[in-house]
Amino acid sequence: MTGRGEARAEFLLALQFLTRLPLPDPGFTPERLAASTRWHPAAGAVIGALVGLVWWAGAALFPPLVAVLLATAFGLLLTGCFHEDGFADTCDGLGGGATRERALEIMKDSRIGTYGAAGLGMMLAGRVASLAALAGSAPLFWVLVAGHALSRAAAVQVIATSTYVRDHGTGKPVADGIGRDGLRFALLSGAAALAPLALAAGPLAALAGLAGLALGTLAMRQAFERRLGGYTGDCLGAVQQCAEAGFYLGLLAWL
Repeated sequence: MTGRGEARAEFLLALQFLTRLPLPDPGFTPERLAASTRWHPAAGAVIGALVGLVWWAGAALFPPLVAVLLATAFGLLLTGCFHEDGFADTCDGLGGGATRERALEIMKDSRIGTYGAAGLGMMLAGRVASLAALAGSAPLFWVLVAGHALSRAAAVQVIATSTYVRDHGTGKPVADGIGRDGLRFALLSGAAALAPLALAAGPLAALAGLAGLALGTLAMRQAFERRLGGYTGDCLGAVQQCAEAGFYLGLLAWL
C-alpha cells in the first residue's frame, strides 16, 4: 500500500475501533491497528461533527436542553458507550478496590456497581448541563468537534507516556502503537480541530477550554496511576470522559 493508502486504512481502523459506523474493511492487521492510534483525535473530530449535526437539527425544533440531550444520546449510540463504559468501570475499580489487584479485578467485571453508576450519571448530567449552558454563548458545533477530538488526544497522550498494566484487554492492541512522531501527529490533529472554535469564540476561550481539559485529564490520570501504577483500556475511557467534561467546563467558566 502507498503512504496515502496506508494512512486511509489506519484512519478507517481508528473509526472502526472508536465507533459503530458501518465502514468498508480497510484490511486489518495488528500492526495497522496499533498505528491507527495516532488517528484517534481525527476520528474524534468526525464523531464530534456528527454529534454536532444532530445538535444543529435538534436546535431548529427544540429548546437547547432537549437538543443537547438528543445529540448526547446519538453520541452514545454512535460510539456504543465505549468511553462511558471505561469511565464507569474505572469509578467502580478505584472506588471499590482496596488494593491494586482488587481494583483491577473489579474493572474487569462487566457489571456496573454503585460507584460506576453514580459516576456515570454525574458525568452525563454534567456534560449535558454544560453544553446546554454553552448553547447561548458559544458555537456549539465547533465546541463538540474540538471537545471530542482533544479528549481523544488526551487519551493518546496517556498511551504514549504511561504504562499499560494488563497482559490483555481492550487497550492492549493500541498500547504500543504510538511513538514520538505519532503523538506529535495526534496532538496537531487535536489542535487543528480546536482552530475553528478559537476563530469563532476567540483564542482566550479556546485556552480556557484547554485549561479545563488539562485539569480533567490530570485529575483522572493521577487517580488511576497512583492506584494502579499505569493505565488500562478502561482508564483511557475515563481520561476521555474527564477531558471532554473539563473542556466544556473551562469554556463555560470563561464565557
